[in-house]
Amino acid sequence: MEEIQVELQCADLWKRFHDIGTEMIITKAGRRMFPAMRVKITGLDPHQQYYIAMDIVPVDNKRYRYVYHSSKWMVAGNADSPVPPRVYIHPDSLASGDTWMRQVVSFDKLKLTNNELDDQGHIILHSMHKYQPRVHVIRKDFSSDLSPTKPVPSGDGVKTFNFPETVFTTVTAYQNQQITRLKIDRNPFAKGFRDSGRNRTGLEAIMETYAFWRPPVRTLTFEDFTTMQKQQGEYTKDVQSRRRGCKSSDMLCFPGGHTPC
Repeated sequence: MEEIQVELQCADLWKRFHDIGTEMIITKAGRRMFPAMRVKITGLDPHQQYYIAMDIVPVDNKRYRYVYHSSKWMVAGNADSPVPPRVYIHPDSLASGDTWMRQVVSFDKLKLTNNELDDQGHIILHSMHKYQPRVHVIRKDFSSDLSPTKPVPSGDGVKTFNFPETVFTTVTAYQNQQITRLKIDRNPFAKGFRDSGRNRTGLEAIMETYAFWRPPVRTLTFEDFTTMQKQQGEYTKDVQSRRRGCKSSDMLCFPGGHTPC
């Protein structure tokens, strides 16, 4: 097992997030990570069978809060009580060393949740805590105790890897707007936000479109943007419909008015 090496893919992107302070959204239903953990594994016995798994462990025993005026995370107290252990076993397991080494191993289907009663196999985490993802290479003959609901087994047939740049803080809504912008800019599923602004960020474009927008109580998430865009379309259709039935002198029917025709 000494020869086994695991290389983090998209390390430069992870470092960009890490330099700002990576945040990951957690929800009751479960949310995928971005960036997702992707690794390249070398040094495996091509004929041996392996499981590849991932878990996420606390960095420390602290709870954090985001201080907006200084744009920094600060310790807010002791960590909440431990959550039930969860291990994500890669769906391609069990596979030969040759199979694993011929592909980039992606954990893009892994989801994070704050629901301690979750029965979907998602990784359970507390909000406002710092966590470290870990990748485990587990030889078949050491996998008898491997379970999605138990800590990862230890022994000579298990090797664990972690990458400091993948540490993140869990949130239910992004706290740092730099993180929001970077996720919109780099997440392929956020293409609509980028296109809407052309030379502007999606966040700025949406804010400018909504002249009546006011700063939210909490930081916006992708779901907020989607809802805003949907409401914008409905609002535009409603205004156009009312305009067709209005007299030119009835200025209350135009955008900004509140009284129907």
